Amino acid sequence: MENAHNNTSASGMEAKEFTLLVALLMSITAISIDALLPALGIIGKDLGAVTANQPQLLISMLFLGLALGQLICGPLSDALGRRPILFGGFALYLVGTVVCHQADSLEVLMLGRFIQGLGVAGPYISAISLVRDLYHGAQMARIMSLVMMIFVLVPAIAPTLGQAIMLVTDWRGIFTLYLVYAACLIVWISFRLKETLPKSNRIPFTRKGFYEGFKEVVTNRITASYTLCMGLFFGSFIGYLNSSQQIFQVQFNTGNLFSFYFGLLALVLGFSSLINSRIVEKHGAKYIAFRAICLVVITSIVFFALHGFMAITLWMFMAYAAVLFFCFGLLFGNVNALAMEPMGHVAGIASAVIGSVSSIMSMSIGTFIGQMYNNTLMPISGGFVITGTLALCLMFWAEKGRVEEVSEI
Repeated sequence: MENAHNNTSASGMEAKEFTLLVALLMSITAISIDALLPALGIIGKDLGAVTANQPQLLISMLFLGLALGQLICGPLSDALGRRPILFGGFALYLVGTVVCHQADSLEVLMLGRFIQGLGVAGPYISAISLVRDLYHGAQMARIMSLVMMIFVLVPAIAPTLGQAIMLVTDWRGIFTLYLVYAACLIVWISFRLKETLPKSNRIPFTRKGFYEGFKEVVTNRITASYTLCMGLFFGSFIGYLNSSQQIFQVQFNTGNLFSFYFGLLALVLGFSSLINSRIVEKHGAKYIAFRAICLVVITSIVFFALHGFMAITLWMFMAYAAVLFFCFGLLFGNVNALAMEPMGHVAGIASAVIGSVSSIMSMSIGTFIGQMYNNTLMPISGGFVITGTLALCLMFWAEKGRVEEVSEI
């Protein structure tokens, strides 16, 4: 780990501070989603939503902005460095947040969320590229797991923050929270984070260079397969996120305890990520990810089938969701690291394409699953069965021709 420590010091920070900053940079996406979840029903009523599922689009619009923004921020981060993209992204995020705060219709609020999504692409892309600049292989997977462990503490407390804010003001106060959060990170970056991409390693931004980098990513069987795998699996996760407020507050009538149940599941994910960070170097990312996806598919088949025999209770859903979230902690960091592993020489463009393609896929799948919500959990569990099965097929395709790797799986 001495080499990793020296590499991390190149950022101007010790390893712990660097990991915490990267986690919080990625967490601006999570807090932008999860703190707003308890308010979706109220926002729908205040701004005249046509259907109960329509406010879910406030989540999807942020993901759409994030997906498109990554295609811009990735190449620019390779050309200009990580810090300029961080500052530019935060500036755009602040603009979108102000638009949301002042919105007087659901359409304007969706526009603001889209701009927010474009903005968070900067911190998100830069955070991944910062790690890729300094770490490789199993060490990268371990750091990403530690980042995810801290990252999930934000969704564990964000809904509680959202509900607490609404006790003293209306839902617009949540966007004030976003302004403060972003401002604190801007100050931290300004004084503590050094540039991690030397000028000698930068890639000029040209259309030809972007096209060649894009082509290299999408034609690499391993990277392309794991990118699609990530998009499929994360799509079902977004389907859950989109429906979570209705599942807990409407279907199971938990009221203000929504944030407690939601946070509890996030802590399961964090615990799982911690375990992954301890075992990934010993067992390998492929070995762990394959078994996690298998468990998701099997559990989802059983849970889907239960709908035909009995009424699903809250404790039954929580047990099922706990298994899912434990597997998420074993999947997200590992699958992303597997997709990025062959792309060290084009980290910025690679993270942009991987993130954009997987985000567009997941946003589309998640929106579809969310809009299918019908006061049952069949769309959620069915989604995990289908996407999980396809993800397993993609993992085998990724390792086609690498017999020793397939045997390890």
